Amino acid sequence: MSLKITFPSGVTTWVFLPPLVALFLAFFGAMAGVTGAFLLLPFQMSVLGYTAPGVSGTNFLYNIFAIPGTIWRYAREGRLNWPLALTISLGSLPGIGLGYFIRVRYLADPTRFKPFAGLVLLYLAVRLGFDLKRKGLARPPLKAKIHTLSFSMKEACFEFAGRVYAFPPWQVFLLSLLVGVAGGAYGIGGGAILAPYCVGVLKLPVHTVAGASLFGTLVCSVAGVIFYTLGLGAGGLATRPDFLLGFLFGLGGLAGGYLGARTQKFVPERPIKWGLFLVVSAVALRYLSLIFR
Repeated sequence: MSLKITFPSGVTTWVFLPPLVALFLAFFGAMAGVTGAFLLLPFQMSVLGYTAPGVSGTNFLYNIFAIPGTIWRYAREGRLNWPLALTISLGSLPGIGLGYFIRVRYLADPTRFKPFAGLVLLYLAVRLGFDLKRKGLARPPLKAKIHTLSFSMKEACFEFAGRVYAFPPWQVFLLSLLVGVAGGAYGIGGGAILAPYCVGVLKLPVHTVAGASLFGTLVCSVAGVIFYTLGLGAGGLATRPDFLLGFLFGLGGLAGGYLGARTQKFVPERPIKWGLFLVVSAVALRYLSLIFR
């Protein structure tokens, strides 16, 4: 029996490859607050040859499977930053719809806008690089939980591992709105930008950002799958997600995300930041290289 399968989208590959790739991306991504969808999209386009607009919807579908177990784990352990999660969700959600319409109307070739995304990611990578020089939490206590102290659009404060942190929700909201537009076009929830921003710019501990970033990504992904499945205003473009391929990606993502969330509290902050820094830098340089082609 052949281990290769042809999916509804026309992609032909080994049946074990999608869940294996997704498990790897989700395991390491969950620790930093990303699902790995921003790396899964280039994999689908460059390795699997899936370039139709439906690839964005398939990426969102992967997130829907991959994230719930991760969020459940963070919430159960008291490490889900609800003020940050709600702010990211409220900002990103309207942007997803706008990003979808931009994708189907003006981005038949989404690589046009990858250099711009590369500049944003490069900026965040530089901020993360500088942030690596300062001393952070070696590793929070295993039973450390997030306790919300105050929450308004001007400032939100919370306590974690004996220290008090604050961030401006209005600022996160506006950035989430912009990121939502890009995410709606490319099929990512925005965690790849928002998580490095919260860690590198707002100086929040990565252990308090991961769950919130993933929660916002899940909300956006549900909206994204709906938009791409309905195909409103697509004008005949193939926007419908490949549900079988997305399901296989999702199975690997579900297992990897849960294991990553469970493992995070045992890992010091610095290695997670280094991993986030290296991945964001690599993707930024990859996207910026398109300028010279």
